Amino acid sequence: MQFLYFLQSIRTPVLDAIMSLITTFGEETIVIVMAVLIFWCYSKKDGYYLIVVGFLGMIINQLLKIIFRIPRPWVIDKNFEIVESAREQATGYSFPSGHTQNAVGLFGATARFSKALWIRIACIALLLGVAFSRMYLGVHTPLDVGVSLLIGGALVFGIYPIFNKFYDNDKVIGSIFLSIVILSVGTCVFILTYNFPSNVDMNNINSGLYNSAKLIGSSIGLLVSFFIEKRYIKFETKAPILAQVIKVVLGFLGIVIIKSLLKTPINFLFGEVFGGGVRYFLIITFAVIVWPLTFKYITKFIEKLTKRN
Repeated sequence: MQFLYFLQSIRTPVLDAIMSLITTFGEETIVIVMAVLIFWCYSKKDGYYLIVVGFLGMIINQLLKIIFRIPRPWVIDKNFEIVESAREQATGYSFPSGHTQNAVGLFGATARFSKALWIRIACIALLLGVAFSRMYLGVHTPLDVGVSLLIGGALVFGIYPIFNKFYDNDKVIGSIFLSIVILSVGTCVFILTYNFPSNVDMNNINSGLYNSAKLIGSSIGLLVSFFIEKRYIKFETKAPILAQVIKVVLGFLGIVIIKSLLKTPINFLFGEVFGGGVRYFLIITFAVIVWPLTFKYITKFIEKLTKRN
């Protein structure tokens, strides 16, 4: 807490704004945007690698949060103040840091497969910036952030050689995806069946349950979609620049519709927890097999348009 009090003492409105901006790079929306951008336009293999690192990191993160149940810094110390703009995204228990985990998974994995030095430097700077911003804003301790950095780093470097060697082996990659499903379900079952103390904060437990349900839906969607895409769709990531722009912009619009606009009706039909799993299943299947069906038609349209001009 002493380090957090030091950071609190140097806060200024300008620094608050800068750190609030930097911390958004560890939010779920940024992870989704970057993952599908890489998957659709750069490399399917690297996209899958990034997703696996991210999913495993989130599962471990949620499990540790529920096991240790460490409150946020301002809950532990009533005299400590956070930057209020960060409170809304600081849900669930404190240890370890979910934003840091997301940032290491996203930017660490991107740095690992990228061949460009400037991209590697930028990615490392961003993930360290997100980690520092969580402490500056007062929503995480150095321990929260440090453990997430270690877990994320281990996953980034541990999974990369497996994907490099076995990406064309459907059984190996499928087994990895199946393992993620099992771990997601196991985490959810643990939360539902564990005999928590009577004074436990149920808001934090429910947050972990909700996130676990989203991971179950996402991982099942990934497992199913991987085999369908690889055997039947086989889309190409390369395309003219204009075609790339069109498929990214319209594809993101589709994801936003599923993630945000369909949230209320889906939750009404399935409930908030199960509805979260359904929505994220739909997001993954849309991103991996539904929207890519349009890519060849978008490319052909742009190529014809270019020839006419």
